Amino acid sequence: MSGPVIDYQAVFHALPTAVALLTTDLVYLDANDAYWATTGRNRRQVIGRYLFDVFPDNPGDPQASGMRNLSASLHRVAATGERDTMALQRYDVESPERPGVWEERYWSPVNVPVFAPDGTVALLVHRVEEVTELVRARGGRDRSQVMEAELYTRARELQEINERLRLSHAREHEVALHLQEAMLPAPSPLGHHRAAVRYRPAVVALNVCGDWYDIIDLPAGDCTVVAVGDVVGHGLRAAGVMGQLRSALSAASLIAKGPARALEVLGRYARTVDAAATATAAAVYIDWAGRTLTYSSAGHLPPALWRPDGTVTFLDQATDPPLGVRPEHAARPEARVAFDEGCVLVLYTDGLVERRHEDIDVGLARLAASISRHGNADPERLADALLTDLIPPAGLTDDTALVVVRL
Repeated sequence: MSGPVIDYQAVFHALPTAVALLTTDLVYLDANDAYWATTGRNRRQVIGRYLFDVFPDNPGDPQASGMRNLSASLHRVAATGERDTMALQRYDVESPERPGVWEERYWSPVNVPVFAPDGTVALLVHRVEEVTELVRARGGRDRSQVMEAELYTRARELQEINERLRLSHAREHEVALHLQEAMLPAPSPLGHHRAAVRYRPAVVALNVCGDWYDIIDLPAGDCTVVAVGDVVGHGLRAAGVMGQLRSALSAASLIAKGPARALEVLGRYARTVDAAATATAAAVYIDWAGRTLTYSSAGHLPPALWRPDGTVTFLDQATDPPLGVRPEHAARPEARVAFDEGCVLVLYTDGLVERRHEDIDVGLARLAASISRHGNADPERLADALLTDLIPPAGLTDDTALVVVRL
């Protein structure tokens, strides 16, 4: 038997805590009855307006920081898709009955993302609980002053600690990006063949990851190796492991007979490197003379092959566990496919296609559709088109490496 139909709008307005619904541009879409009662505003004064046009900082308080702190929190939630519980905030509000008169108010805010079907952040829930009365602590004047000072001091200390942590993470992010840029140079010329590479970091400072790519011309014969990989984890450690694995695969590719053997060698090396065992990689050997692609994957998403007739095929017939996970005695699989002149090979990491709350097949279908639309473009324009089509409006939540080669 089905349950009763729930009127979620009625539930929203009946919530006892003040809640507002905002766009990611911080424009009011709705608020519940408790919000109107708490803020002293009504729907006509608020809905459709920018948050800080309705509630600016107190112009008479040079130390006011509520608007800056709240803006940073909401934009962080929109960018990361993670809720943010703010420290106690002093945020004065202009009296609705006496324009120009500002009332000292204290708030405990929590900001939460609402996701769209594609996993991007569509809306922001801004919940506030007024704690002005608590701060003022009903009772004697001395007690009120002591409690107010104590609570406010602790909240500011927490806020300052959080800010120092964010600055530290930002510095780590910058160092990791410079490290990745140094280890991920532009590809060398491939004769008359053209290639494009892209690396896009996540929008979150902590999400600098170990994504990498490489293009290697083999010294003997008319052959080029194209590879991508992804190290699990974030920050400088992941970027350092990425550099080790990229260099090791580059060296192995120069002497190994095919991509499967190169990944076997890389897998053995990965077992000796902390945090590298679960890393993934895919390698494709391009035989220009024989017009064949020989490929193998160690737990990585399959490369895509676009043909001039508009079809896109995923090279998924030689997929195996991540680098350091599979038994050493078992040979990695390898597969081969023919290509015609004018085909396009695309290798990428999971940040390009994976989205929260979405099956990976949906992301792969979105990638295939984009490649099919833009396959006739030169590699540089195709790479840019793929990023434009596939990066969500709020930005990437994981780093992305991309290689496009015109065969």
